Amino acid sequence: MYSNQNQIFCLMGPTAAGKTALAIELTKRFPFDIISVDSAMVYRGMDIGTAKPTSAELKIAPHRLINICDPAEAYSAGQFRQDAIAEIEKIFAQGRIPLLVGGTMLYFRVLQQGISNLPQANKEIRAQIAAQIEKLGIEELYQQLQKIDPQTAAVIKRTDSQRIGRALEVFKLTGKKLSDLQSISPPQRLSFKFTNIAVAPLDRSYFQDRINLRFKEMLRLGFIEEVEQLYKRGDLYFDLPSIRMVGYRQAWQYFAGQITYDQMLQQIPIATRQLAKRQLTWLRSWPEVKWFDSASTNLLKSIMQLIDL
Repeated sequence: MYSNQNQIFCLMGPTAAGKTALAIELTKRFPFDIISVDSAMVYRGMDIGTAKPTSAELKIAPHRLINICDPAEAYSAGQFRQDAIAEIEKIFAQGRIPLLVGGTMLYFRVLQQGISNLPQANKEIRAQIAAQIEKLGIEELYQQLQKIDPQTAAVIKRTDSQRIGRALEVFKLTGKKLSDLQSISPPQRLSFKFTNIAVAPLDRSYFQDRINLRFKEMLRLGFIEEVEQLYKRGDLYFDLPSIRMVGYRQAWQYFAGQITYDQMLQQIPIATRQLAKRQLTWLRSWPEVKWFDSASTNLLKSIMQLIDL
């Protein structure tokens, strides 16, 4: 049993850096329980394109906060923070140590640095906003947000349906701008001690090769068929956060007849590399993070020496 109920380890890194395999090895050597920090793995039925741990891997090292949402639902960073804190407390209560693993840097940020006290999600209003997005398009709703709350709109991408929808939802619930509520209620930090571990390959060409190989493996495992099943459901649409995930977005466009099969095959690895670049940009500005080369043959040993429990 682990006595220090304050220490949390965070294993961060870009997509295809090998975080899952590394985390599983660490659970064999330390009293770790894994919490997934991945905005794609929360969705059920989206397994291959998210590189979700296999059933065999989950038997060895169960992951919390995967398969908790239907793709038709929107899952926010605020919801993640609440869910993650609840799981952290359960892990500590069992005398074990939380190991948070993933590449969704926004989730890591709201967990470690806090988030403003905002109203909880409202399913009815979210459904109304989702219907508006499907009918009018995300650009129309972004323009609505610009009129209501130009300060928030200025820091949100015009295509970010999740954040645009959340800002409009908050306004509908409270009658107040999201930017005003965030200034009134500044983020509250947790009392836990976080050890941040970043893993990423130093060799750029090696990293690109890993991304390409991973995509080929996804195709072999049936990624296109996975997206086709989602497309055939009939209740999902392009602007949902789940469908706008890298890979799923391009495959969805293929099934919608917007791009060819060959264009899809070209675009997915490119979009994956762009995602990895954004993740690395987040990481480089992260305070107090320990960096490791994910291609190093001594990676596991080096990280074990850092943890040193």
